[in-house]
Amino acid sequence: MWRLFSACALLTLLAGCASHDIDPRGYNETGSASYYGAKHQGKRTASGERFDMNSLTAAHRNLPFGTRLLVTNLGNDKSVEVRVNDRGPHTRGRLIDLSRQAAQQLGMLGTGVARVRVQALND
Repeated sequence: MWRLFSACALLTLLAGCASHDIDPRGYNETGSASYYGAKHQGKRTASGERFDMNSLTAAHRNLPFGTRLLVTNLGNDKSVEVRVNDRGPHTRGRLIDLSRQAAQQLGMLGTGVARVRVQALND
């Protein structure tokens, strides 16, 4: 009985660690964006690289690492191209977390949050 329980527990754990990446082709979503910066500077991202708040990167829950995205601030029509290198956002209701540099280019540093359109770019 103990072996059966252990096997079930292991399978449950492994299933929870499985990748839930989605196909980025045709990805086009509208939602809320936020940004992260100095507090996370130099820490490892989910992809293994170090976070650089001055680079043009983003965190997305499901898009594969390396996916290039065009993010447009719907409030001012400014756009920036970013690369997914982390997982997040960890706040409910948010679509994407951006590096500080990306947020600056979108003109959202003052508010911290903006309504955006996120579109995958073809490689």
